[in-house]
Amino acid sequence: MPNASVNGVDLCYDTIGDSSDPALLLVMGLGGQLTSWDEKFCRALADCGRFVIRYDNRDSGLSTKHEGILVDVIAVMAAAVGGEPLPPVPYTLSEMAADGIGLLDHLGIDRAHVLGVSMGGMIVQTMALEHPSRLRSMTSVMSMTGDPEYGAPTPEAAAALFAPPPTGREAIIENSVRTWKIIASPQHFDPEQTRLRSTADYDRSYCPDGVARQLAAIFASGPRGERLGSVTVPTLVIHGKADTLITVSGGVHTAEVIPNADLLLVHDMGHDLPEPCWPLIISAVTAHTDRA
Repeated sequence: MPNASVNGVDLCYDTIGDSSDPALLLVMGLGGQLTSWDEKFCRALADCGRFVIRYDNRDSGLSTKHEGILVDVIAVMAAAVGGEPLPPVPYTLSEMAADGIGLLDHLGIDRAHVLGVSMGGMIVQTMALEHPSRLRSMTSVMSMTGDPEYGAPTPEAAAALFAPPPTGREAIIENSVRTWKIIASPQHFDPEQTRLRSTADYDRSYCPDGVARQLAAIFASGPRGERLGSVTVPTLVIHGKADTLITVSGGVHTAEVIPNADLLLVHDMGHDLPEPCWPLIISAVTAHTDRA
């Protein structure tokens, strides 16, 4: 896969579809890799006339890792919640948003549709705030504004998110399967398929320190709810009613604060993109980007 040197980091990326079609930049969530975007999902979007771009965020996949920089996520979170001075973090969501815009520059794309899931939704919201002229539309999926009153995880999901990772390849893979069982769409969870994906993710790149740095970036960036009231980029918000990691109020609030945003709530979707939900999601994204 090619790499792009942007914003002081190297980003691993690939593209699917016809480059003459409108660009659709996909932004993955916490610790996710570009391969977390199922290739069949991406090809379905490309078949709808979109030039699909997926990439590894910094500190994930095959993109630049900020190795040797350790962060105290709990201290960053406590300072953010308490309004205290933040401990140092290597980057925030602003830098991660600039990475995606830099990738568009590298590809010679002036404006693109952007779609982000979870942390990726936070990143595309930041793009809409800080780089609005580069966006044709924004789709925020299973995400939130950072305002702590909305989207809080269930106790079980929070425990899974903040639990120290185990050691050893097999233990790490099995822990990933257990975590996905908690946060994935309950009607569509397949432990064997999840195990295969978790194994492929581990073998491609495993970087728990990078996940901690990304999580610190989220808390260090603060809430966006009030600022999102100024967004003029056409916006679609998609959220699963069965999401336990970012509960549905996170998506509802996002749609409420962004002027003229459309909201799609998916009854049987958790904190993932299960294949049975693809037709609905792809149809909604295609219609939204067509209108924009």
